[in-house]
Amino acid sequence: MTQVLNPFEPGPAAGLALFATRLGGLVLVAPVFSAKTVPAAVRTALVLILTITLAPALLARSGPIPVVGTTTLVSELLIGIALGIGAAVFIGAAEVAGDVISLQTGLSGAGSLDPLTQLQSQTLSDFLKMLVTTLWLAIGGHLIVLEVLADSATLLPPGEAIAARDGLFALLQLGTLLFAMGLQIAAPVVAAVFVGQVAMGVLARTAPQLQVFMLAYPLQIAIGVVVLALTLPFLGVTVGSWPEQYRSVVANLLDALAR
Repeated sequence: MTQVLNPFEPGPAAGLALFATRLGGLVLVAPVFSAKTVPAAVRTALVLILTITLAPALLARSGPIPVVGTTTLVSELLIGIALGIGAAVFIGAAEVAGDVISLQTGLSGAGSLDPLTQLQSQTLSDFLKMLVTTLWLAIGGHLIVLEVLADSATLLPPGEAIAARDGLFALLQLGTLLFAMGLQIAAPVVAAVFVGQVAMGVLARTAPQLQVFMLAYPLQIAIGVVVLALTLPFLGVTVGSWPEQYRSVVANLLDALAR
């Protein structure tokens, strides 16, 4: 008689069910995987395929699998969401940079439809987000996310109890990293626009007969766009260092979640 695998009893089936839940949490929020352009059926199929593909490595790395219950499922979902948010922070930093640059250059009124989220946002934010996402894919960032997911089975085995409060606090602290990285990307443009505004202010005081402020708005837009174009190559260098930073962020999150 063929034995039916029960995912709610201790054993390999339970381990795969917990890992699939962790993977599902990651797919919900991770860059590219969570894009609105990816149909729900494709995401579900991706979760099933990756769970089956990573099953041998998972079962070899994980220890004894406990009984699957509501608490363990929620814990695994939280771990997956934490891994996904750790990667989403880096893409979100580009959006923050775009918002700051738009505000400083006077382009905050220019809006467009974000193809990844299907939401209205600022044009520069969409541009930087799409550029950074492309660079992230070019360096294999999506594969690094899956690699870190597989490694998490060793650092925090499926079914193991977690410190949810400490983990949520660590996730909230990622907001600081998000804005710091966004301001770092936008800093050259913000500095150049600020210097231009100061120069125009001084010129307006020394030569009142000149209608300086008639040129202020188009000039600050021109300065911002030119400086942004000149700094785009350095953005590629910055994105190249993100995989190691992501690994460090995930290590800190898993340490906070582990009891």
